[in-house]
Amino acid sequence: MEMNQYLSMFIDESRDHLQAMNEQMLSLESSPEDITIVQNIFRSAHTLKGMSATMGFEDLASLTHEMENVLDLVRNHKLKMDSFIFDCLFKSLDSLESMVENIIQGGTGQADVTEIVAALKSIVSGDYTKSGGAGGTTAKAAPTTIAGGELDEFQYSILLQSIEAGIPVLRLEVTVRQDCVLKAARAYMVFNVLEQNGEVIKSNPSVEDIEQERFDQSFVVYYISQIDSDELQKQVASVSEIDKADVIVLDQTKLTELMSPPSGSNAAAAQAQAETAAASTQEAPKQEAKKAPAAGGAPVAGRTIRVDIERLDTLMNLFSELLIDRVRLEQLASEIRRSELTETVEHMSRVSSDLQNIVLKLRMVPIDTVFNRFPRMIRDVAKTLDKKVDLIITGADTELDRTVIDEIGDPLVHLLRNAVDHGVEPSAERVAIGKPETGTIHLRAYHSGNHVFIEIEEDGRGINRDKVLKKALENNVLTKEQAERITDDEVNQLIFASGFSTADKISDISGRGVGLDVVKTKIQSLGGQVQVDSVWGKGSKFSVQLPLTLSIISAMLIRLNNEKYAIPLSSIVETMAVRQEQIRSVHGNRMVEYRTGVIPLVSLADLFDVPGGTNISENETQVVIIRKGDKMAALVVDEFIGQQEIVLKTLGKYLTKLFAVSGATILGDGQVALIIDTNALIK
Repeated sequence: MEMNQYLSMFIDESRDHLQAMNEQMLSLESSPEDITIVQNIFRSAHTLKGMSATMGFEDLASLTHEMENVLDLVRNHKLKMDSFIFDCLFKSLDSLESMVENIIQGGTGQADVTEIVAALKSIVSGDYTKSGGAGGTTAKAAPTTIAGGELDEFQYSILLQSIEAGIPVLRLEVTVRQDCVLKAARAYMVFNVLEQNGEVIKSNPSVEDIEQERFDQSFVVYYISQIDSDELQKQVASVSEIDKADVIVLDQTKLTELMSPPSGSNAAAAQAQAETAAASTQEAPKQEAKKAPAAGGAPVAGRTIRVDIERLDTLMNLFSELLIDRVRLEQLASEIRRSELTETVEHMSRVSSDLQNIVLKLRMVPIDTVFNRFPRMIRDVAKTLDKKVDLIITGADTELDRTVIDEIGDPLVHLLRNAVDHGVEPSAERVAIGKPETGTIHLRAYHSGNHVFIEIEEDGRGINRDKVLKKALENNVLTKEQAERITDDEVNQLIFASGFSTADKISDISGRGVGLDVVKTKIQSLGGQVQVDSVWGKGSKFSVQLPLTLSIISAMLIRLNNEKYAIPLSSIVETMAVRQEQIRSVHGNRMVEYRTGVIPLVSLADLFDVPGGTNISENETQVVIIRKGDKMAALVVDEFIGQQEIVLKTLGKYLTKLFAVSGATILGDGQVALIIDTNALIK
């Protein structure tokens, strides 16, 4: 495997660990006494440190090591979390994310983290409480080394309590080969094996020294695990360039022979910690048993693989060509009318339909890959603005095409930051008007037809009609006459105008006149649309509509004289025939009766300058009813050819900004049909 493949794995796994640490930190902030959460954060930090050191990213490894020191004190009940420690750890995570991003961009991952490292060191030493840090209390006590032994009294008590609880305690001595080139890397692989099966209590030399290759040929690990000692020995010895692994199962007598028992005032605390560790270790095998596969089955972890998105793009392009050929074969089979050919083509159609579903699903990604970074962002923005905000996420398992996923993150960031800044009021203001002190933002995602809807709803101020109109008049977005006639929905849409902002002052959060216009442009470029509903004093809801996929869509093929066009089925309400007496003229515009009202009648042939023009029949005229939000229109067509799965192709860099055309497709007979963008036809 080449180095760049190792790098790709490092980047993917680093992102996963950093995201997990962010989520766990938010959970810990809500439950600061929960040591289980601290253990999870510690493990992620430890794994990230080992990976970084192995790849040679020393700054990453060093910063993670300092975080580990703080977390180690917390998980061993020597330090209590407070606001200063939380802020330092969150800043550390931000720095780590910046360093990983630098590596992704081709950099070395180096960064000046002197300030944050100093803050972390002050937490470990206890000096931060003396120098104006948070008023948290530190229970840090220097561990007492047991005379003649390798363990401090806390570690000894954990091992002793585990033995008394019937949990195996092992002493493992690992020796690497004399000719081993990367001792630290091999040691990291050994620790990886160990951490998958139990808990490392102590290593000699220390983990830091081992990762820096400050050891000869062997190191010792004290270990708690339910795994069979022979199986453990076999797994460790199977690591490349490991010479041997000697495993001894320790009982109370052997433990006493190796080191002296704990004594002094810290014995009670050591006993309490030992009971906690023993309980958690007893729980671990139960959890593993639940996750264990049926006999002969592969572990769940081995059932997934990472695939480069470019390979999926290539697969999609190849399948697109196959789909075009399939349609062509179906057409030829209907013309030739040979039963053998028809049967074969029908079977191929069924197989390719199944293949199409699989290919599309391969590109579908749960939207939580975007949503999972928002809780941390909302926390930071709310803290900056001195507001209290709860973010409630639903539908995070909703799937969306990877291409859309990659592009939708920034628009949602704008909308969420806008909701915290412009929407949710400060706590004092909310209490004064009878609202709960803490504002609520709902982030929802759900499927509807061939679309995914994402909603951001908050219970804040809502949109101030008068303030928006005043700003719109100042910016010459509309005239006074228009302002007098404009509806509330139209006022709400004004906030998407370029450079529009109602912020009273410019801040890092908003007020610079960029954001919502960018949101609308980006969403429209993805084939979607955004709407806003608001009630003054009650709150606002932004609704984003996005296509499930940008590659293959279901469409209705229609004919205009001698030309063929495609209309996405997701835009069609129904098809119908209208009689001449149903068509009216209102202010010079043709309208048609539909249900209980009238809607515009649009001639596609006239719109696209099709030779021959409009063919409105004296008897019945074929129309397609299309919808955009709550507005509808009727499109005049000459013939409905039928429904078909079509491959969406771009028109290239020369044919850009064509009115009401979103792309093209190649039909089975080799003809090119333009795909109509119905959203552009309804204002």
